Amino acid sequence: MATVDRPDQSDRPDRPDQPKGASARSKRADAVRNQQTLLDAAAEVFVTSGIDAPIRQIAARAGVGLGTLYRHFPTRADLVTAVYRHQVEACAEAGPRLLAEAASPFEALRRWIDLFVDFLVTKHGLADALQSDGDRFTALHTLFLDRLMPVCGHLLDAAADAGEIEPDVQPYELMRGIGNLCIGQDGDPRYAPRRLIELLLRGLRRPTGPDA
Repeated sequence: MATVDRPDQSDRPDRPDQPKGASARSKRADAVRNQQTLLDAAAEVFVTSGIDAPIRQIAARAGVGLGTLYRHFPTRADLVTAVYRHQVEACAEAGPRLLAEAASPFEALRRWIDLFVDFLVTKHGLADALQSDGDRFTALHTLFLDRLMPVCGHLLDAAADAGEIEPDVQPYELMRGIGNLCIGQDGDPRYAPRRLIELLLRGLRRPTGPDA
């Protein structure tokens, strides 16, 4: 389907007074910015509208034309894969930052889990979006475990060392449990997974006070 793309910096001819090397670097920088903007926009749209959201909606959220989107991500599977990787890395990098910023390790864990839930909403439907590309799906699942389990484990260890949670919580079982709670939301507006996740987090807390 032919589309008309709005011109952006990467589509403009070199200016006569601009060195070729500087022009090439500028185009690469513009391309990286466009890609980052598209990934952020797609992640937001997937959270609110699902992984099957119209491509036009993502381009509009990013403020670019369809041509720009398709230059970066020729197929929906390419876009979904890139968003998935982008969110895995963002979620992994958030762990140490939250631990440094939050008032307590448990608060850091709580805020990280909130990001993790947003990621799981985007992840839902990934297998259907990639259809028969089993190798790609397997590679993404491996990335998910390799990057996020150590981060979750570090946050759990910090909270346990601070005496805020019980020390025997394993990262895989917590992540798997949260994932199962998120799945139950499909088609039922009465179901609120975040409320149940909050109850789960309360259950992790180590009792405090004179009777503990």
